[in-house]
Amino acid sequence: MRTVIVGAGPAGISAAAELAKRKPWEEIIMLSEDEFPYSRCMLHQYLSGERKEQQLSFTEADFMERRDINFRGKVKVSSVDIGKNRVLTDKGPVEYDKLLLAAGAAYTLPPVPNFRNAKNVYGFRDLKDAKAIKEACISAKRVLIVGSGLVGMDVAYALLSYPLDITVVEMASRILPLQTDEVCARRYQTLFENAGIHFRLGVGASDTVMDAEDNIREVILSDGSSVPCDVIVAAAGVRPRVSILGNADIFVNRGIQVDDYMRTSCPNVYAAGDITGLSGIWPNAMEQGRIAAVNMAGGCEAYTDRFCTKNTSNFFGLPMLSVGSVGADGDNYTVLTQETPRLYKKLILRDDYVIGALFQGDLAGTGIWQYLIKNKIDVSKVEKSLFQISIADFHCFDEDARKSRLESVVKLI
Repeated sequence: MRTVIVGAGPAGISAAAELAKRKPWEEIIMLSEDEFPYSRCMLHQYLSGERKEQQLSFTEADFMERRDINFRGKVKVSSVDIGKNRVLTDKGPVEYDKLLLAAGAAYTLPPVPNFRNAKNVYGFRDLKDAKAIKEACISAKRVLIVGSGLVGMDVAYALLSYPLDITVVEMASRILPLQTDEVCARRYQTLFENAGIHFRLGVGASDTVMDAEDNIREVILSDGSSVPCDVIVAAAGVRPRVSILGNADIFVNRGIQVDDYMRTSCPNVYAAGDITGLSGIWPNAMEQGRIAAVNMAGGCEAYTDRFCTKNTSNFFGLPMLSVGSVGADGDNYTVLTQETPRLYKKLILRDDYVIGALFQGDLAGTGIWQYLIKNKIDVSKVEKSLFQISIADFHCFDEDARKSRLESVVKLI
């Protein structure tokens, strides 16, 4: 029996480890465009010079050898041939009995004139992107970053180690618009501005000025102003890497659609991680990969944790955690805040349930909030400030439920 895994990110690696544990006698082949598995969460540290290339790996050096996994790096998958049970690659076809598609996601370029054909426009998703930006910035003087989400701000933070004039353009009225509120964003923006970063908020890129070498030298903004640039980093979003399917008859709705057991619409073909569009965070991708492997090995385990609205960041030594709906507002919601010069806490409630939590400055004990939000726990019986909440405040539940919740919260914290 041969299992082929396409992708060496958290979903693929987690699946390979589980399969090797459950059926060590069966053949496992892992195909990846990358030379080795690495964490994309650490790419900004490579760009800044904090880490070397090999320090990006999130597996032990002998991970593949100890599990007898046939890892094939620098292999590009072009399509899946469902009829012949094979994956077509630039190194030739690879046959499978069972297939796991875990190829992740790819960056998207915004529909701005010349962004898709100019030589000096880069995304930031893979190690090759980080290498290209690093090389381009050696001779550059001015960098324009389009998008101020976590990716855009990671790039901006990393490039502070270069002698560059850096401008960030964001269509929203604040930076990190999906992860923060006005207070939290303003604190981060002030730190970035004090470090020399320029921001153009509430505007988008609408046109470009090219030179004779097919490089964009000026970006025209929607308010009519312009920003000169030598390098452009587009950090405006990603999409599931479904291009690897080719013309395969696998149901796709933005991402590859899977059932609760990570099965696709085709027999013996599974999918996990960003390629499914289910989750954009690391722990969820690993759990999807593990569950896919359990079921590929003959088990029967459902994936139930579809809560993925959690983000963390740490810029200038100021950490932040964002869980759930942090931007909810209006008459149907109750908003609680605590604020000091270096600490900001915000909870958003609807009825008797917390639906969003935003903490900046001190993240101690915040692991409980993801559990309470995800599982829709009624907090109406808590008699003290919710900012002082702990698992001890839930002893009012019946004993079996209390023990179950305690175990889950301990794992999260």
